Amino acid sequence: MSIRTLVVDDQEMVRAGLRMLLEVERDIEVVAEARDGIEAVSGAARHRPDVVLMDIRMPRLDGLEATRRILAADEGARVLVLTTFDHDDLVYEALRAGASGFVLKDDPPEQLIAAVRTVAAGDALLSPSVTRGLIARFTQERREPRPPALDTLTSRELDVFRLIAAGLSNAEIGRELFISDTTVKTHVTRLLRKLGVRDRAQAIVLAYHHHVFETR
Repeated sequence: MSIRTLVVDDQEMVRAGLRMLLEVERDIEVVAEARDGIEAVSGAARHRPDVVLMDIRMPRLDGLEATRRILAADEGARVLVLTTFDHDDLVYEALRAGASGFVLKDDPPEQLIAAVRTVAAGDALLSPSVTRGLIARFTQERREPRPPALDTLTSRELDVFRLIAAGLSNAEIGRELFISDTTVKTHVTRLLRKLGVRDRAQAIVLAYHHHVFETR
């Protein structure tokens, strides 16, 4: 079954290049293109893509607000942000709005393709630099009340959550805690469900927005 993808960028040549790159892959289908956020929102509603490849800076309606509207209409949608700079403030805002990750426009083609597959599978894609940026950004904000859902996590799930918040992959978490990849995946699935978040990206945002792992 193909990964249905909506390509959103205000530059026609970029959209054409992305379409050509993605449609070479047997498991990816570009179902539509959009040149701004307004077209992205309507295109997502019409075509119900698995992944929206979203440019962040566009006329009329930017990728940030388009992400909010798409996810408000369809909680199952997955948005993968396209950006030029990984420290762009709008990247962090898009993650808070519900985006599942980001790719740089100058990343190698194979990384973009892998990112689409990763996000379509329900996982998240965050680089260490973005994770550090989230830490720096949210630790400067006012502390929010501790989410009650945290009290439902087991001690092992909290250990896994702490390592997710530090940007570790499942394999790295397994090595750190001396548990198998399968066990890590089980813990991750359970803690995401308990926290009521869609993926690792949203778990990391929650951790730093609420200063979960900071000492007072």
